[in-house]
Amino acid sequence: MVAKKSDTEGQMSFAFGGGGGDSGELEGRSVKKVKKKIKKKIKKKIKKKVLKKVKKTAAAPGEGSAPKNAVAKKTGKTKKTAGESAAKKKVTGKKVVGKRKAGKKGVGQESAAKVRSAKVIEHIADDQIEAQARAMAGTQREISVSEFFAKNRHLLGFDNPRKALLTTVKEAVDNSLDACEEAHILPEIEVGIQQKAEDRFVVWVQDNGPGIVKAQIPNIFGRLLYGSKFHALRMARGQQGIGISAAGMYGLLTTGKSVKINSRTGPRSRPHYYELRIDTKKNRPDIIKDEEIEWDVKSGTRVEIELEARYQRGRQSVDEYLKQTAITNPHTRIRYIMPDGVVQEYERSVQQVVEVPKSIRPHPYGVELGVLIKMIKDTTQKTMTAFLCHEFSRVSPRVSQQILDKAKLSARKRPSGMSHAEAEKLHEAINNTKIMAPSTSCVVPISEEALQKGMEQVVNADFYAVCTRPPAVYRGNPFQIEAGIAYGGGNGNGNGNDNDNDNGNGESGQEQELMRVLRFANRVPLQYQQSGCAIFKSIMQMNWRLYGLSQSRGALPGGPVTVMVHIASVWVPFTSESKEAVAHYPEIIKEIKLALGECGRKLGRHLRGEKRKKDEALKRSYIEKYLPAIGEALRDILSLKDRQVTKVVNQLEHILEKTRSK
Repeated sequence: MVAKKSDTEGQMSFAFGGGGGDSGELEGRSVKKVKKKIKKKIKKKIKKKVLKKVKKTAAAPGEGSAPKNAVAKKTGKTKKTAGESAAKKKVTGKKVVGKRKAGKKGVGQESAAKVRSAKVIEHIADDQIEAQARAMAGTQREISVSEFFAKNRHLLGFDNPRKALLTTVKEAVDNSLDACEEAHILPEIEVGIQQKAEDRFVVWVQDNGPGIVKAQIPNIFGRLLYGSKFHALRMARGQQGIGISAAGMYGLLTTGKSVKINSRTGPRSRPHYYELRIDTKKNRPDIIKDEEIEWDVKSGTRVEIELEARYQRGRQSVDEYLKQTAITNPHTRIRYIMPDGVVQEYERSVQQVVEVPKSIRPHPYGVELGVLIKMIKDTTQKTMTAFLCHEFSRVSPRVSQQILDKAKLSARKRPSGMSHAEAEKLHEAINNTKIMAPSTSCVVPISEEALQKGMEQVVNADFYAVCTRPPAVYRGNPFQIEAGIAYGGGNGNGNGNDNDNDNGNGESGQEQELMRVLRFANRVPLQYQQSGCAIFKSIMQMNWRLYGLSQSRGALPGGPVTVMVHIASVWVPFTSESKEAVAHYPEIIKEIKLALGECGRKLGRHLRGEKRKKDEALKRSYIEKYLPAIGEALRDILSLKDRQVTKVVNQLEHILEKTRSK
């Protein structure tokens, strides 16, 4: 047994490259087997080196490296044991007998299998990650803006059927008013609603504007984000080119019906009729019908949309919207046909055409640093002086030199060579330089006279006070605030407050008559999201007790009072695409408070005057009541005649009136 053991050791030593065995012991054995063993040994050494390299690479600090090293170490050891057992068995040429040897062999093979499977799993995981990334890349594609808003139509004001009806009418009326004013035409608008089923309505809006040329009709009504007002820095009702095409898309989604458009650009042109729908995947119009028709109008546009909706009177209704539209658009004649066939007309109280706002360049105040850097990059001007004078409004050569001196920049420096640090200095210098307020030509306010006429036409009151503030600026955008107050006549919440559910303090408002709030942006009434609007916030922050109104803490003031606030701007900062509330910019809130304060002071003087009149009337009633009794008493005491009593009473009345007037 000892000899056999030494022989085996010698053979193993030679087989694994030791070279210590006797060469005679290899006789009778196949040369092939020896070569095979040698190759196997070389492979094992190579694998061991590779594992060591992997271990060094994976030994970086961090989670997950320790288990890998441990597996690698265990793997090398297990493979060595399995290889030695196999070599030992093949060299001796005898079967391994006994439970202990068989168990060792099984453990070695099992460990080697585990290592191989772990390696395979690792390779599969890496392959799967790459394949998964390629699969994900294959599913990524551009999202159409129409497709996005079709799934998120609540962002555009189509939350529910009732609101959808109001939004559809609002977008069509806004477009009609803008078109008429740009063409210097006094607007005449007809709004009609016809009920076809319990939740199915047909809405049409027709105007006397300049009409739309044939080539542009499909794009205007069949594409989102298509319009002429987005890049123009001037006041307009529409801004984004979404509204009317979104209304047509909502009608298509809820009823499957196309939008119908009639348009005529003049008495000599042929009227065109279109039926089209929007392709939400491509954001392109799909024209169903295009033909010439007979239409007995001089010029204008008519759009008809069938949609799923709900009609309801009262607050946040089409009726209330058109009534408020008449306040801020006194130059417009509106004819409204209700679903029950009743016709309501709002005649124009101003016979003058509204001045068309002019496009201007941005004002330097409020321009953010990133916007300034982009303007410097995109400009075609060759010097900084030319850049400041031509890219901004209200910047003269003298003002530009003051700005450049404060920024320590050369007037002849090329804008293309500006660094980020120099742009920061320029931005700081602009904000520290006194610059004239922006031009009002880009913003056309309603004017105090027209605003008061509009309020008198719609709001029944005893006293009216209006105010138009000078233009101001936020983020480089000019804006102007107008406010008005109507008091008396029972015009409180009974006429329709635009509050969503409450009065701002959680109460229903039915126990006490509270102030009625009317909000407007670019002459358009804002019906929803009152509590999230900067106008409502400004009204709530006012101390109305100073102006003679009763007010509880955290609530609107009480009394028969209506307050309206209008913001006119080249770019109204709405909180969402549905254009329902104004964002809370400090500059805007400040101007609103100043306008409300001026109207409040006028109201306070009126209320104090009314109180004096009431006190005087009370005193006069006392005089009229008690003077005859005084005369009778004097006659009895002094034995006066009737003629003397009358004279004394008249003298007393004159003295009391004179004293009361003081």
